[in-house]
Amino acid sequence: MIPASFLAAHAPFCDLSEDGRANLEAQLEISFVPRGTRILERGGPPSDILYLLRKGSVRLELDGQLVDDLGPGEVFAVSTALENARIQLDTVAQSDCLLYGFPKAAIRAEIEREPKFAAFFLESLSQRLRAITHSRPLSLGGDLAVRIGTMGSRPPVIVAADATVAEAAGLMDQEQVGSVLVREAEGEEPSAILTDRDLRRRVLARGRGPETPVRDVMSRPLTVVEAEAPVSEALLTMLRARVHHLPLVESHRIVGVLSHSDFLFHYLKSPAYLLERVLGATSADGLVSYVDDLATMIDATARGGIAGSELCRLVAALNEALCAHLIDLAVSELGPPPCAFAWIVFGSEGRQEQALVTDQDNALVLAEDTPAARNYFEQLAQRVVDDLIRVGFPPCDGGYMATGWCFSRDEWVAKIRGWGARPEPRAMMHAANLFDFRPARGDLDLEPIETAIREISSDSIFLRQLAREAMRKRPPIGFLRRLRSRADGIDLKAGAILPIVGLARVFALEAGDRHGSTLRRLTTARRAGLLNHAGEELLSESFRFVFDLRLRLQLAARARSEAASNKAHLEELSAGERQHLKEAMLAVRDHQSAAAYRYGLDLTG
Repeated sequence: MIPASFLAAHAPFCDLSEDGRANLEAQLEISFVPRGTRILERGGPPSDILYLLRKGSVRLELDGQLVDDLGPGEVFAVSTALENARIQLDTVAQSDCLLYGFPKAAIRAEIEREPKFAAFFLESLSQRLRAITHSRPLSLGGDLAVRIGTMGSRPPVIVAADATVAEAAGLMDQEQVGSVLVREAEGEEPSAILTDRDLRRRVLARGRGPETPVRDVMSRPLTVVEAEAPVSEALLTMLRARVHHLPLVESHRIVGVLSHSDFLFHYLKSPAYLLERVLGATSADGLVSYVDDLATMIDATARGGIAGSELCRLVAALNEALCAHLIDLAVSELGPPPCAFAWIVFGSEGRQEQALVTDQDNALVLAEDTPAARNYFEQLAQRVVDDLIRVGFPPCDGGYMATGWCFSRDEWVAKIRGWGARPEPRAMMHAANLFDFRPARGDLDLEPIETAIREISSDSIFLRQLAREAMRKRPPIGFLRRLRSRADGIDLKAGAILPIVGLARVFALEAGDRHGSTLRRLTTARRAGLLNHAGEELLSESFRFVFDLRLRLQLAARARSEAASNKAHLEELSAGERQHLKEAMLAVRDHQSAAAYRYGLDLTG
């Protein structure tokens, strides 16, 4: 009799009920196959047996060339057994093998009875990864995935732009609201807003009188969100725009307004709550618990069922607001900047893929490099970097911080062109890090830098070397397609996340559009013909699955008061998770091999 634990430990049998496994065990056929035996022959009639390899290894060959090799716990002859297809590959025993065979009639019977078991055979890998990622939220409870319109917004209160602030304030008091929408022309939809903060900052603080026209102190343009959008998207909109009132739109008409306090009422540990703390701080000393608060917010928000790969956009918006506020605090002490500038972030923060806090990745771009500008921005960089350390962001191990990476825009352009002219390993490391940049504060035009990046990215030699840099991280797949796990576990970031990030970056640069997240870049690559639809879908779902798995493990470690890491121990994963993790990493390996062929790289060395 087959050990029940062996079936329960391997996909797809781990998804069967105990009765389902018992039914298959009762019809099991066990066979011993000596090394060198041709188990299935290409072109042969359909097999009546689906095989599970218990011991040994087999090769899948096409015209004598290795296509794949399988080890214990893997199934083969799936398509020929279940779809009555003729055999497409030769299957040869690489060593003495013990095989478990299940009649296709028995397998089909369980497929009809048990949907989860059926999904393994009926869905592609990308569909299975999507299902496991989206069907089980990181934690239970919450409602961040529901539509924002269900939160019960207040009907809009509207004033004319020619009304006085006294009239507007009286209406706000009468209606017990913290804002009024402003209509600039009769019959038109409101295009601006006047909030209680506007009254404090633009009227009272500046000594303006009650007769001041609303149009002189209102805020525009108006930031809105569709009422059909999920709560998480509305939160993200509010965070990015740093507003406290959010009109809801249906069919191009404003139907309600949500306030910051509405979010606080529903989600005490929400991003809106943390943003309020950030913007209200008068120094970094008031934010020393930011990282702990952020981790608590991530855990609480994850309970709303939002995927980790989506949650990271909220985190990025919060971190950007924090950075911008610390810069503003520094500027308030140092005085106005002597020239225009841009504070940029890169790495996971630049791609908006940061969840639990990692180290800093930032730099400064200056309009000019005069002695006065150099002195001012060196002080600014040191102040902001130190403040980020104070609130919980450790310094970058590689030194990618504004204290060392502070150059004029012309110097940045020269550096980038230099990396393109001499694509040596260190230059490629710089490019791989910095080409994910995104401006977080400042108004300096960065188009000359974008142009320089596009210019060198059109060079095939540069792309080849950047692809080589991207493939320094390889999935930990060993002999017989087994996951190689070290004593401290499998590094999910190095083994899957960074390899996908690297491929997406190279593809996006070749396509001429480096912007956005890894998922957006994969879509860019598909639209440019560098990936087919199946490739984009498989890499995207692999990224989401591993990203969410890592975040879930990190949150579990935090709940145990342990340090969060990028590592996963196989014993803490379910059988299905282990199988899907291996398949995701195999998909990454295969796409790296295809990219290596495209860029003329040898990955065997």
